[in-house]
Amino acid sequence: MRRSALAAIAAIGSASLLLAGCSKADDSKNEGKSAGANAATKGVVNASDKKGGTLTYELSDVPDSFDPGNTYYAYMYNLSRLWARPLMTFEPGPGSKGNTLVPDLAASKGVPSDGGKTWTYKLRSGLKYEDGTAITSKDVKYAVERSNFARDVLSLGPNYFQIFMADGDKYKGPYKDKSAKGLSSIETPDDTTVVFHLKQAFQEFDYLVAAPQTAPVPQAKDTGVDYVKHIVSSGSYKFQSYDEGKQAVLVRNPDWDPKTDPLRKQLPDKIVVKLKVNPETIDKDVLAGDAIDLAGTGVQASTQAQVLTDTAKKAGTDNTFGGRLVYMAINTKVKPFDNVACRKAVQFAIDKASVQTAEGGPIRGDIASTVLPPDIPGYVKSDVYATDGNKGDVAKAKEQLKACGKTAINTNISARSDRQPEIDAATAIINSLKKVGINASLKQYPSGKYFTDYAGVPKFTEKQNIGLIMMQWGADWPSGYGFLQQILNGSAIGQSGNTNLSQYDDKNVNEMLNKSIATPGDAARNGIYAQIDKKAMDDAVLVPLTYFKVLLARPQNYTNLVSTAAFSGQYDYLNIGVASK
Repeated sequence: MRRSALAAIAAIGSASLLLAGCSKADDSKNEGKSAGANAATKGVVNASDKKGGTLTYELSDVPDSFDPGNTYYAYMYNLSRLWARPLMTFEPGPGSKGNTLVPDLAASKGVPSDGGKTWTYKLRSGLKYEDGTAITSKDVKYAVERSNFARDVLSLGPNYFQIFMADGDKYKGPYKDKSAKGLSSIETPDDTTVVFHLKQAFQEFDYLVAAPQTAPVPQAKDTGVDYVKHIVSSGSYKFQSYDEGKQAVLVRNPDWDPKTDPLRKQLPDKIVVKLKVNPETIDKDVLAGDAIDLAGTGVQASTQAQVLTDTAKKAGTDNTFGGRLVYMAINTKVKPFDNVACRKAVQFAIDKASVQTAEGGPIRGDIASTVLPPDIPGYVKSDVYATDGNKGDVAKAKEQLKACGKTAINTNISARSDRQPEIDAATAIINSLKKVGINASLKQYPSGKYFTDYAGVPKFTEKQNIGLIMMQWGADWPSGYGFLQQILNGSAIGQSGNTNLSQYDDKNVNEMLNKSIATPGDAARNGIYAQIDKKAMDDAVLVPLTYFKVLLARPQNYTNLVSTAAFSGQYDYLNIGVASK
């Protein structure tokens, strides 16, 4: 998740920006032809301004939500920009170039004052919703209020604003507070100005407002959790239909004005999002050029072998890091994992080499030993629980079991039922743990409800004795804070939609995270992020498994394909077009 996370893909820009990143193999004359392996990580494949056709996305389950204020999967952050424009987004460009912020709904980057405690944004002029009504700063303010301060209604997105707004701990949210004033720490002095007043300096605030939670929502049209059924578009596409659990269809928004939007191109006539499609069927459709895998998690193991042994098919793939960590959270609230020695026993027991193999081998990720991946600022190479060949150490694991007063442990491990590599990795872990006397039973839950009903609900995990939780995480934005905050800060623990699956609440870590975001200077902040990583590993609250790499099959019938770091190595979904109608 979550930003696979979260984490946050970058926008494809204007024609001039698109073409600037292209090689000769990438011009419109080469639509439908292979540009070579990893071409989309270096430039734009099949660059084109051709309009028309139907673009199809397929997903093996359902997303957490299409509501921009109630989602936290990286692929939905990516896709939602078609109908929901946040204040900021990411610069066009492949690879790491996509991590650069650019204004979207805002006319320019935020203007900080008061040492970084106040941030002011001016909206572009002429902005309209799909019904022709004007978009105002009040709609941005309301979007933040509903997405962060009504967690009993909309619980799936991150809660950064709730944590950092000056009166965030007092405001009850728009569904309970019916006053016209709303959250006093967000001011709208006129229809094009929005001012955020924070409790403390936040040096990376521009990244925060790039989340879809700042995409405007007209209060009069908001129906809470049911808003997903009638979303009012501020982007280049609007919903023609939404059949929950089955399909969503988007068509061009006639009130979108390209003069107010240098990022979007509005190429396809229609965009269809098909849900609950068999993963093998998705691979087949992608290889045929008829669909894009919406989740962006890469091809299945059987397809991977097929692709990598065929020179022509391999040339149509992109293999890239995406700032993601595949890991297993150890639930500190489920006995006996409230004891650090029991957690260390798990650390030493796991054969990470077998887990890597189960996930698809080195092409799907390098073996991990830290919380921060190597492509996130603050990473420092370390391996606190090193074992020979990364195969685990039974003796050391049993030694730690003895230190926590156990000779055996019975627990459960959760994984997402529609993600076979995650299930295979969990199975490999179960086999490793069994060798040291830790007996774990696999519990599978659908990814669409993984955080709302199961792994993300602390009471559920405690009641069901789920001590181990499979997870994948990408940075909310490309910094140590953007990666660590929602999985290690005690303030991020929620009763539903929880992403701090370890329920880790360490005073020192919480203080370091708060200090880091107020600290000027990248180097100083990165030093703090490295300290946090070390403390979390010393406390053994999660087991890093692999630094995720994705193997994407590139559908050759589509244009403007770019794989960038901003949304965890997925293709950018903003301006993909159709090569043949």
